[in-house]
Amino acid sequence: MCLGIPGRIVEITDARRKLATVEVMGVRRQVNVACILKDEPIESLIGTWSLIHVGFAMSRINEEEAALTLDVLRQLGEAQAEIEAMQASETMLAS
Repeated sequence: MCLGIPGRIVEITDARRKLATVEVMGVRRQVNVACILKDEPIESLIGTWSLIHVGFAMSRINEEEAALTLDVLRQLGEAQAEIEAMQASETMLAS
């Protein structure tokens, strides 16, 4: 399964190589934006939200869609942490 994480493009780092810095949940990473760049100046991508997967901006999304997706990802993370805590508790009780 592939998972795209919403990120906002905050800076163009290398226009020739189509590289930009995105911020994903407070973390900044360099990604390739070639897949979402249309017939427009690369600088116009600054402020744009995109789904990021393995170092590539795969598709543009709007800010509302980004917020909803990030909320679901946070909930999944909380659910996973709860499942792991339950499994650890079960293991302790069994021993």
